[in-house]
Amino acid sequence: MKRAVVPVASMLAIQVMISMSVLSLGVMMPAVAGDLAIDAKLIGVFTALIYAVATVASLAAAGPIVRLGAVRVCQAALLMGAAGLALNSLALVAATVGAVLLIGVAQGPINPASAHILAQRVPRRYFGMVFSVKQTGTPLGFALAGLLFPALLGWVGWRSASLVAAGLLVLAALLVEPLRPGLDVIAVGGKTGTGIWRSIRFVLAHPQLRVLGCSAFVFVVAQHTFTFFLVTYLYEHCGLSIARAGFLLFLSQIVGAAVRLASGGMGDRMARLKLLGWTGIGMAAGSAATGWIGPDTPFWAITAVVIAYGAVVISWNGTSQAEFAHLSPPGDTAATAAVQNALAFSGAVFGPPAFALIASAASWRWAFLAVAACVFASGLWQLRAARADTPLPR
Repeated sequence: MKRAVVPVASMLAIQVMISMSVLSLGVMMPAVAGDLAIDAKLIGVFTALIYAVATVASLAAAGPIVRLGAVRVCQAALLMGAAGLALNSLALVAATVGAVLLIGVAQGPINPASAHILAQRVPRRYFGMVFSVKQTGTPLGFALAGLLFPALLGWVGWRSASLVAAGLLVLAALLVEPLRPGLDVIAVGGKTGTGIWRSIRFVLAHPQLRVLGCSAFVFVVAQHTFTFFLVTYLYEHCGLSIARAGFLLFLSQIVGAAVRLASGGMGDRMARLKLLGWTGIGMAAGSAATGWIGPDTPFWAITAVVIAYGAVVISWNGTSQAEFAHLSPPGDTAATAAVQNALAFSGAVFGPPAFALIASAASWRWAFLAVAACVFASGLWQLRAARADTPLPR
């Protein structure tokens, strides 16, 4: 495990930076929408664009990760995200759309690249914990966005805030360069893999991976509708300030990161499908509770609901990725992880626009209840699959 410290720390830091850029518009959207004269609920469409591009980028990244090196691909992703944030500072609708597309390209390769490196350096019995540690980069990056961007909005405005964040991503790309030769020697030296289309067929034909992949689609709908809409929801529906709403987002991500670590450790000691099934049941309760808060709800109650829902809705991803890596054929971890990523990102493509449509046509409450119904059904499906599954040796 000692030789895993540097790659885990490196991939964690890269995940933090990319996740910060992905959530940047979600946090700044009320201010951006006001200046650009657009509806703040368009964040649902922007989120869908990010993950539509990320889906394609994830599948396309499997080959370059093996040929060029995982760290080199991550550096390119960081620079792409920086370019997107810089473009956003132009304060034009077309520039913001372009920024969304570039950030989507940046998001796509990160998880397959991380899986490719970590699967070669970490014993399988520690996959749950290690992948969950790496995946805490997502809630930590979202927490950083929830803390950083509201502060910068009040200090320098959203255009300059975008430039500051772009500078941080460029710095991260430079700082990881000294680590690249050591990490990418192993990445390039491995087998070339069996191809992304064979990996897609493998995942869809595998009974466990099929359930995990489809459930990842649904779980991402819950995770991203919570994360990307929370600030706007609390601002528009509950009457909180952007700063206060951003701070609750920050708290929920920090607590979620801690729970994600606990979930990863539990996944190394029990059937991960069963753990993920009960996580889905918890998500359903949290989504329903979030939909019932309103302007008259005391702030302490809003805080409790947001943190409780955030804790469970963020906790699942590392456990799911660990099981995908565990069940991947030797040498094909990057390609199999890319398929899982694509399935999960597809949930981010379809979920937020559907959520925004329901919120606009009916109400925020019905939107959150619809999410609750979906994750409840997915949780039951995984629990049923866990009962039918014969546990594999880890």
